[in-house]
Amino acid sequence: MSFRRSSGSPKSLLHILTLFGFFLFMQSTAFGQFETAVVLGSVTDSTGASVPNASVKLVHPATGVTASTTSDDEGNYQFLNVKIGQYQIKVEASGFSSSLTENISVTVNARQRVDVKLQTGQIAETVTVQDTPEILETSSSERGQVIVRDQIVNLPLNGRAYADLALLSTGVNASQLNVQGQSGARDASFNVNGLRSSLNNFIIDGVDNNSYGTSNQGFSNQVVQASPDAIEEFKVQTNNYSAEFGRAGGAVINASIRSGTNSFHGSAWNYTRNTALNATGFFKPVNNQKPVLIQNQFGGTYGGPIWKNKAFFFMDYEGYRRIAKQVAFASLPTLEQRQGIFRNAAGAPIAIRNPYTGVIYADGIVPQSEITAFAQQVLSDLPLPNLPGTGNNYSVLPRSQFFNDKGDVKLDFNPSDKLTFFARGSMRKMNNFEAPTILGASGGNSNATVFVINEQLAGGVTYTMTPTSVLEFRLGISRTKAGKRPYNLGAGDMLSLYGISGLPTDPEIAGGLNSQAVSGLTAFGRQSSNPQFQNPFVINPRVNYTFVQGRHAFKVGYEYQRVNTPISDAHPKYGQDSYSGQFSRPQGAASNNLFNTADFLFGARNSYQLTDTFVALYRQRMHFWLFSGRFPGQSEPDA
Repeated sequence: MSFRRSSGSPKSLLHILTLFGFFLFMQSTAFGQFETAVVLGSVTDSTGASVPNASVKLVHPATGVTASTTSDDEGNYQFLNVKIGQYQIKVEASGFSSSLTENISVTVNARQRVDVKLQTGQIAETVTVQDTPEILETSSSERGQVIVRDQIVNLPLNGRAYADLALLSTGVNASQLNVQGQSGARDASFNVNGLRSSLNNFIIDGVDNNSYGTSNQGFSNQVVQASPDAIEEFKVQTNNYSAEFGRAGGAVINASIRSGTNSFHGSAWNYTRNTALNATGFFKPVNNQKPVLIQNQFGGTYGGPIWKNKAFFFMDYEGYRRIAKQVAFASLPTLEQRQGIFRNAAGAPIAIRNPYTGVIYADGIVPQSEITAFAQQVLSDLPLPNLPGTGNNYSVLPRSQFFNDKGDVKLDFNPSDKLTFFARGSMRKMNNFEAPTILGASGGNSNATVFVINEQLAGGVTYTMTPTSVLEFRLGISRTKAGKRPYNLGAGDMLSLYGISGLPTDPEIAGGLNSQAVSGLTAFGRQSSNPQFQNPFVINPRVNYTFVQGRHAFKVGYEYQRVNTPISDAHPKYGQDSYSGQFSRPQGAASNNLFNTADFLFGARNSYQLTDTFVALYRQRMHFWLFSGRFPGQSEPDA
């Protein structure tokens, strides 16, 4: 049985305890131990009879760490907190030969059963079992798939995002928010069992790893986006997970950063893509120039002992450099239209109405004196079309760059068989420039400068109080600073450049031409949703106490989440004007995009917007309590 409750008030704990007595006899559980696992089994003789009071040792050969327990009256044993890796189990009992079971693979959050059969003989004799086959996990009801290190390192990953391997699991599909090669693609976005990607729960080294910033500017659903070479393994749990993961509507992605061992190990890599290796593409570039791509993804890992069998370190770094010039198209006013001359596709003039005087220019020529100084300045700063026609008549190869650096440092300390510590620091810094199609003073409709800084400190301690009880504590502190800044920010405001008053002059907001949306044309000026930021700061302590009474196993735990998120995401901060051609079109004339441009020349806006600048302080306080119980022979779903 398991029960998890979240609340903003400790009073709900009384409600939990009240309901507990009912659920105790109605439910059963699948135990979870943060990112660690449980190893359990039974010790029997050659006839299948139980062997009580047998000495059982769990050994991690790579680090020399050992845990010990004894089998109970029915021959059962459990190790409640086991880090992932390859293990050996040594069993000794009076009147029997010693047994050594090797190559036991312990995976993330598993309940790994290893039953041992002893042979009659002397303890000095040892029976060794090698190449232990993978055992179907029947001691847990949860559904999921473990992505092991060989898969993480060896399977091809475009972009080297380890979380993309979650797509190997049943019921997991890629989200439209994360399309490789698409500007603004959101890392670790996938839909599980038909639910939205925001309903997944990311955990790394037993602490919360969810990004609480909802802006979709190339950010991630994770705070720590570890390199695949830094991940030991991770598990995608899609159903029936244990109580401590109960707040996830989609999947639980439970990952673990690698640790050092008694041997020094390292690796290095550099993945390269460049223009010479690429095809030109479907769209023919301007002047037959092949789009430029220069991409390198490089890094390394290194780990080993600080104090053999006691203290270890692991660190990694990965850098990403991408410079790209991709074909982009825009629809711009022709040279004649900028001069106030309007003709249809056949070359015949189109009558234009002056919305302020009512005068109709039947020859389709608007006098220069009637064109606003603002429109003349904006249009003169636009590039001229370089392709025929009026739609997509301008093509260019704007230069964008994507720079990303990230790394982790992890320390493990095992002062005794009963006490273990770990601490980890992770950081990622992204600094991208997503170039607009229209450059210059009248351009800038793109994300432009996108910046992200992710930082996380994580630590934990595990204390084996007795062979049948374990106390665990984890603490995660995460900070994200992420947003975007517009093109031409700080390059003079609307008053100094264009003589237009009433718009912000704050240098953190103002700069260049604000958003000018002329229907049928590519928007002039800055992106209307720029600048913006969301900066979550998360404190996440967790504590679990697990104990065994006979064949019954129980677990109580508490988790707290404190999330503070300053948000500046209301738009348009710098103003936006829209032109739809409703004023310069003569009565009875058919709609035509040329009237939209004419409205712009006259300064006849159909709408204008401006949002007050403010920073919202969004705060979340969450309390979670859990109680789990496991009873003999039970592996049904959690409550």
